[in-house]
Amino acid sequence: MLKEIRPAIVMIVLMTAITGVVYPYAVTGAAKVLFPHQAEGSLIEKDGKVIGSSLIGQNFTGDQYFHGRPSATTDADPNDPTKTVPAPYKADASTGSNYGPTSQALMDRVKGDVASLKGDTDAAVPVDLVTASASGLDPDVTPAGALFQAGRVAKARNLTVAQVKDLIASHVEGRTGGILGEPHVNVLALNLALDDIK
Repeated sequence: MLKEIRPAIVMIVLMTAITGVVYPYAVTGAAKVLFPHQAEGSLIEKDGKVIGSSLIGQNFTGDQYFHGRPSATTDADPNDPTKTVPAPYKADASTGSNYGPTSQALMDRVKGDVASLKGDTDAAVPVDLVTASASGLDPDVTPAGALFQAGRVAKARNLTVAQVKDLIASHVEGRTGGILGEPHVNVLALNLALDDIK
């Protein structure tokens, strides 16, 4: 019996060492050499201080900033741990809302968001400004989503709409390799560029 068990134990130990230690360290080391910025989390620094990641959205709420997609992430309610409360862009709670297209809660939230975004305008609200992504952490909006907000941001910052639209145009990132994905605008990068305008 020991004759059959010994090779199994050796293989478990060997494969655990290879797949659990050697391989992860090799891949991490290669990533740090070949893609150092991405391997460290695509962190964005300002004045030597980390202010975010280009991969994780942030909850901008003021009129002077562009807003990202709604975030469906939640956290435990501090007053009642059996319930949850919204915790936008909480990276360790990445999730979608799991609401289906017939969910009344989803329809009510989207209708409310559309009404608050429309304000006085008759323009159609881009869908990405009222729907959360599957991760709840999406750092990007569509160019249409950014352009929809241009008037509000321009007014809050005493800029012309043309200035804000030019800034948006300069921050549109195309499809990866010209094929994958859709054109998008990173909200954090756009807001940082806004803050740099004197």
